[in-house]
Amino acid sequence: MRNAETRSPVSFEAHVARLPQKGLPVAQEADEKQRQALAADHDLLSVENYRAELLVTPWKRHGVKVSGRVEADITQACIVTLEPITAHIEEAVEGLFLPEDSKLGRLGFEGGGEIQLDAEGPDSPETFSGDTVDVGALAEQFFGLAIDPYPRKQGASLELDGEGEQPETEFQQKLRSLLGKS
Repeated sequence: MRNAETRSPVSFEAHVARLPQKGLPVAQEADEKQRQALAADHDLLSVENYRAELLVTPWKRHGVKVSGRVEADITQACIVTLEPITAHIEEAVEGLFLPEDSKLGRLGFEGGGEIQLDAEGPDSPETFSGDTVDVGALAEQFFGLAIDPYPRKQGASLELDGEGEQPETEFQQKLRSLLGKS
């Protein structure tokens, strides 16, 4: 996808130094520019809409828990015919964060810390520095994981016809003519 140092198109820094006990609700809807960047970053034809609804709450001593949902409508190219396929994504988001200097984060797995993991449960906590966590980037990660890596139009097949070549679809013919290829 992209380098870890590059900011997410839907980056949203939540200030976590003094979170309310009930948490900080974050609702984010991507604008046109952000949707175009998401489409480019995830090799999609387009992202019609993108919305993340998250709750940022205190966790453990100085940690942060982010939970919620990300929803989007996307258009991908079929891996067989290259025709556009629309899909709806609705994915749960969950992440745990610990400050870099947290004793729990330092001890972690190496020093016998109290972090317990469940194979079916959430990922291990990530660390953050300062007093903000990029909850928008976290939501984008779950968005990316929910995208079908091999979208296939219903009925599309990789089987070849009797002559050894697959017939060209109308979309492929138009694409070839636009690109000026014979």
